[in-house]
Amino acid sequence: MGSSLLLPPSLLAFIPANPPHLPTRYKVTLLYHKIGDSLQMAVVASAPGKVLMTGGYLILERPNAGIVLSTNARFYAIVKPLYEETKPESWAWAWTDVKLTSPQMARESMYKLSLKHLLLQCASSSDSRNPFVEYALQYAIAAAHARFDKTKKEELQKLLLLGLDITILGCNEFYSYRNQIEARGLPLTPESLASLPPFTSITFNAEESSGTKNKPEVAKTGLGSSAAMTTAVVAALLHYLGVVNLPAEVNGHLQGNKVSEELDVVHIIAQTAHCIAQGKVGSGFDVSSAVYGSQRYVRFSPEVLSSAQDSVQGMSIEEAIGDVLKANWDHERTKFSLPPMMTLLLGEPGTGGSSTPSMVGAVKKWQKSDPQNSLETWKKLSEANSALEMHLNTLSKLAEINYDAYRSAINNCSTHTSEKWTEVAVEPNEMEVVKALLGARDAMLVIRCNMRKMGEAAGIPIEPESQTQLLDTTMNTKGVLLAGVPGAGGFDAVFAITLGASSSNVIEVWSSLSVLALLVREDPRGVCLESNDPRAAEITGAASSIHIE
Repeated sequence: MGSSLLLPPSLLAFIPANPPHLPTRYKVTLLYHKIGDSLQMAVVASAPGKVLMTGGYLILERPNAGIVLSTNARFYAIVKPLYEETKPESWAWAWTDVKLTSPQMARESMYKLSLKHLLLQCASSSDSRNPFVEYALQYAIAAAHARFDKTKKEELQKLLLLGLDITILGCNEFYSYRNQIEARGLPLTPESLASLPPFTSITFNAEESSGTKNKPEVAKTGLGSSAAMTTAVVAALLHYLGVVNLPAEVNGHLQGNKVSEELDVVHIIAQTAHCIAQGKVGSGFDVSSAVYGSQRYVRFSPEVLSSAQDSVQGMSIEEAIGDVLKANWDHERTKFSLPPMMTLLLGEPGTGGSSTPSMVGAVKKWQKSDPQNSLETWKKLSEANSALEMHLNTLSKLAEINYDAYRSAINNCSTHTSEKWTEVAVEPNEMEVVKALLGARDAMLVIRCNMRKMGEAAGIPIEPESQTQLLDTTMNTKGVLLAGVPGAGGFDAVFAITLGASSSNVIEVWSSLSVLALLVREDPRGVCLESNDPRAAEITGAASSIHIE
């Protein structure tokens, strides 16, 4: 049975407009803070990390597509008021306070936010600044200004005068914990990773051997932590401010036009904040998958962000974001997820993350200096990417048409190396499945070959020799469909797609090669509201729960 809830008028003024009407199957906990005679909801949103399976480099240019898988590694943002009540003289205030906390990095930053111009002044040391969250905050409030009428703007002003308390938390999978595991004398296995407490504190890379102190860089696993973090912060803020009304969970993929429209606003603000914080307009696949989940993606035209880029030079933030929200966002996304009985695995070789911007720069330089060969390589890559996508879609269709034959073929292949797959297919229907599996493998080998060529020509390690050996060994393991370097390549994590119950074979092989198998799996969900602080601690001393059964 569903239950309805009557709220006092004093509460309604402080709750984001149109509270979500959720299907009764959801159990939702809404957390409220007491503020004077009223209550204010704390909002927790999460967004996933990603693995770009195909489309590395090509995805930077329209109309090339890439397949991006969202994962179970999620970034969380918690937004609540900083103060319990506004001071009597607060109506005259032109600034409000913002606190940003990152418990994993033991960082806390205080800001002053100008309510008129939406400018941020950091009151803490510059080392602890986080440009992604700063732009997410400014642009989310600007979106509220751009979309609200006079009455709602007055309510917004009252809400902001309570200050903002923002906490960000990333799943362990975004960061490298190899050193901690080795320091504890534990084996390099997923079980050792699972023994770490959630949201373990993060160590920073050592200083350069020359003694020069660089800005500390956290060792990462290449899952797009900045995009997931930006998206989670934007989603939590937009929902908290009443700009959008997000569902507690979008079951796998988009459901209904209303949800889609709300997510589109999150997407636009998150893309804008992420690009401006990075100082460049990237392809945006990482933010798109953080918002919408697993998909086939074609990038937006960079011109949609021209107003936001102008605001950095002096155009008002509110005006710029108003323009960006109205711009023609021409990105394309199509539902995609791995066929049934397939598992995404990620392994960390322990050589540290690569710098994507510098590798992209080297590829662009090569394209200019050798247009003919680069065009030919890109054409071959594009064809192989399309072939892999086609074979995976075929496998999904075959599973729909005759699941028994599909399941039998996958189970048989999962216990053999690929050269034996044709021998274990008995029925014609099973043979069709094997044919598609081998087609997908061949396409991946062509992709890897051309990615290596591109790396050699551009003078960068897209698939360095150490990764080549590791990937070849992985692809020759029983039950492995394919393996590769995700995204821009380099020394980040490698990925594998395994059949049936064969993941343990890969984990064993990787462990013997000092490659740490991560706890990451594909999860097609995008951004959503969470019912609780992910640390499972009370967000506030006076929290009350409302359950919808």
